[in-house]
Amino acid sequence: MEIRNNMNNIINEIRKCGERIDGKDSKKLMNVILKSRKIFVTGAGRSGLAGKAFAMRLMHLGILVYVVGETTTPSIEKNDLLIAISGSGETKGILEIVKAARSRKAKVALITYNRNSEIGKLSDVVIELEGTFPKNKYADHVIRQVMGEDRKIAPLGTIFELTSMIFLDAIIIELMKINNKSEQEMKKRHANLE
Repeated sequence: MEIRNNMNNIINEIRKCGERIDGKDSKKLMNVILKSRKIFVTGAGRSGLAGKAFAMRLMHLGILVYVVGETTTPSIEKNDLLIAISGSGETKGILEIVKAARSRKAKVALITYNRNSEIGKLSDVVIELEGTFPKNKYADHVIRQVMGEDRKIAPLGTIFELTSMIFLDAIIIELMKINNKSEQEMKKRHANLE
C-alpha cells in the first residue's frame, strides 16, 4: 500500500501552496476580520465544511460568527464581513450570496485559486491559493495520460480544501495572539451539549 506516500505527497503539495500565499493579502484579511462587527462564512461542499470549521474556531475565540444558510443566521449589515470559500470563484450559489452581501454594503473576502473570477472581482480581499488546482484541469489530465502518469496527488479539489482549512487555522493562531486568548479560554466556549 502507498498510503504513507500519498499522505506525504499531499503534505508536500500543501506546503508548496502555503509558500505562495501573499503575506499582504493575509494581513488585509486579518485587518478586516478584526474590524468587523459580525462575520459570516459560506462555501459549497467540502469548501463549506472548511468554512464551518473556521466559524467554529472564531466562535471559540468569542467572535460573533454565523454560517450562511443556518436558521439562526441574522441579516448582514454594513460593518460585517462575508468570507466566501470557492476554488473556482464562480460557484453560482456563492456568487449570489456575495452579491447580496455587497448590496448591503458588507465587506467580502474570498479564498480561491482564481483571483480573476466573478467573485474575486466583487471582493475586498482575495486570498489566492496558487497551485491548489491546475490552471487547466483538462489539459493537466491529458498530459498525465500521455506521460503514463494518470494519477493526481489527490482527487478533485482536495488540495484546495485542505490548504484552505490549514490557512484558516493559521489565521486563528494569529487571532489568538492578537486577542491574547489561550486554548483554555477557548475550551470554555466549546460545545457541551454533545
